[in-house]
Amino acid sequence: MTQFERALRSNIKLKHLQLVVALDEFRHLGRTAEFLSVSQPAVSKMLGEIEAMLDLRLFDRSRRGTEPTQAGQSLLRFARSVLAGYERTRDEISAIERGVAGRTRVGCMVVAMPTLLAPAIARLKSESVSATVMVDEGDLTQLLPKLRLGELDLFLGRLEPGYASPDLLTEVLYEETMTIVVRPGHPLTRKKVVTWQDLVPLRFVVPPPWASLRVKLEQQFFKYELQPPQDVVESASFLAQVTFVSDQDAAALMAHSVAKHFAGQGLVQPLRLMVPVELPPVGIMTVRGRPLTPISQRLVDIVRQLVRERQ
Repeated sequence: MTQFERALRSNIKLKHLQLVVALDEFRHLGRTAEFLSVSQPAVSKMLGEIEAMLDLRLFDRSRRGTEPTQAGQSLLRFARSVLAGYERTRDEISAIERGVAGRTRVGCMVVAMPTLLAPAIARLKSESVSATVMVDEGDLTQLLPKLRLGELDLFLGRLEPGYASPDLLTEVLYEETMTIVVRPGHPLTRKKVVTWQDLVPLRFVVPPPWASLRVKLEQQFFKYELQPPQDVVESASFLAQVTFVSDQDAAALMAHSVAKHFAGQGLVQPLRLMVPVELPPVGIMTVRGRPLTPISQRLVDIVRQLVRERQ
């Protein structure tokens, strides 16, 4: 057994893992010390001890701060995974001791937030008001690494085929079409027939470049021999969509159920224009071989129940 293996099995403690993760977050010894409520020399000493234990240099130090080495990046992945598992176990045992439902962590895309996850959380809390759900909003590029590391218990959103992997379990829930929205009272809402040509001059909130939906949106313009809008803001954030739609007369691409939900609140108004693009279904994603905690499983069961009730 190498020195590294012995240290990893026997000598590395949670406080060591917490230190390297904090160093990666702050990239500065002083700010890390402040966050951990210890002195800067104590941080330097502990980091030196870890590197001596592993016989590896984990961070490069300079006047500009600290930067993880290649070995440091590998240890960071291990540290984040271990700490996430520790927190999950701590929360579950604490919940058992207190007799409440515990805590679950969900990564969610906008497409599933207001019309699926929010009602599911409401129903979960009607069963146990002390149940805690941490929601992390984003897209697959942001949420999938957290799911794999154990920082999230499950993902709810579009099941992009490009992210399929043997280590992931996916479950299709339903298909979700898209629509284009503007602010209530926008001139285009008074048109009986809206065309793709009408959208070209507008400011348009579009998905990020890596999203398959972005390509499919642009293809709709090309289909009619039009150039896609040049005045664009790239974001997958619902807040960004509503802000630019409301304040800057922009148009935005939004899931049909989400648009309908917020149109009822007077925030947006869907246009009379079909968006005939094929999209991945909305579903659940978890890590294969990692059983869900009771509260996570209950939330998944409620999500499935809500979908069945709407069919």
